[in-house]
Amino acid sequence: MAFSAIFQRSARKAAPLASRLIGLQRNFQSSAAIASVIKRASLSPQFVRSAACSSTRNFSSEVATKSPSSSTKLLEVLQSEIDVVEESEDNDQTVEVPKGFPFEIKDNVGEQTVTLTREYEGENIVVEVSMPSLITGEEDEEDNEDDDADEDGKEGETSSQSSVPLLVVVSKKDGLSLEFDCTAYPDEISINSLSLKNSEAEDELAYEGPDFLDLDENLQKAFHKYLEIRGVKPSTTNFLHEYMIEKDNKEYVRWLKDVKKFVEA
Repeated sequence: MAFSAIFQRSARKAAPLASRLIGLQRNFQSSAAIASVIKRASLSPQFVRSAACSSTRNFSSEVATKSPSSSTKLLEVLQSEIDVVEESEDNDQTVEVPKGFPFEIKDNVGEQTVTLTREYEGENIVVEVSMPSLITGEEDEEDNEDDDADEDGKEGETSSQSSVPLLVVVSKKDGLSLEFDCTAYPDEISINSLSLKNSEAEDELAYEGPDFLDLDENLQKAFHKYLEIRGVKPSTTNFLHEYMIEKDNKEYVRWLKDVKKFVEA
């Protein structure tokens, strides 16, 4: 699957994320106005004196009118946001796992990470995949202008692309494991750091080695090949990018509905 095609579909699915920002801005303005009214009303001496002079019936009626209105407005905005996300293109479609995908996917509802597992020649391989960092517009490019001025240009180039954080753990039966902190970009996987762990005697291996970029270039390439052979490669991570965008949308809708239920209760 070409990443350009994946990213086009991913960008469409990321539209609810953009609407999320606009919705949050509207919600913030509405909430701020409501909070301001309530704060002034509750703290103002004039309000206290006015309330004391008002009849109990009128005061009760005013409170009864104002109190439900804030919840009603919040419920309307929540439902509006739910409708926007659910009506977005491809919302009901499920990202299909490609044939020959080397990992078993464990995706728990309500969690922000997905776990991949597999066995390879006696090794146990676990990959923890986090939510993607999306960069889809000109504003994101402007935010990274300073990064583009890096000496080698590498960091600036990758920082302007969408990415998926990965934690790859390759374990042996004797308790030793290699842990790779990675970032998956379009058609490229960057290893940020690696460390050697011992689940039975952590203190014996306190030294975790030098920074990955300080390693010999040939050694860096060898580690990349090491992960590729075990299934951590661009064709895998490109699929994960699309999969995690889909998960993010679903978790967001679920969260909105849970909040709405709380406000309604």
